[in-house]
Amino acid sequence: MSHPRVRPDFAADERTQLLGWLQMQRAVIHWKCADLSDEDAHRPVLPGSPLMTMAGLVSHLRWTEHCWFEVIYLNRPSTDNPQFREDEDDIDWQPTGRPLGELVAEYERQCAVSDEIIAAHGLDDTGHHPDLRAGQATLRWVLLHMIEETARHAGHADTVRELLDGTTGYF
Repeated sequence: MSHPRVRPDFAADERTQLLGWLQMQRAVIHWKCADLSDEDAHRPVLPGSPLMTMAGLVSHLRWTEHCWFEVIYLNRPSTDNPQFREDEDDIDWQPTGRPLGELVAEYERQCAVSDEIIAAHGLDDTGHHPDLRAGQATLRWVLLHMIEETARHAGHADTVRELLDGTTGYF
């Protein structure tokens, strides 16, 4: 599937702009993964950050989409999400042995679920998780947070990819 890196129109309505920026950052993640071998996708490039791999980034982003849109916003079960495991930290960053193509496909499917949730709710609608303070956030707040989170990790992906094979570029 093609993931065009297109900025939203300058004068678009708020929802279109928010979704456009989120889609843009998601597309950067897909672009940074393109043509990367599984070996390179799992290779850490920063000596002090062994979990900072392209595979780890994609896995983390997949589970972060699930966390914010499904668990925190809609109060769906968190049992499958490794971010909620108490026995091991950062397990969502450790997709050991998982092919990058599989991780990217899971991320794409999770983003599609998130997009369905976004389409079904108003920007001022609040979340439903009764036990987490963030569960009271509006959809607008969750969208802004996910733009920030995805953009932050797109910047990490820029660095990881450049250190792996010299590939650079943002837009």
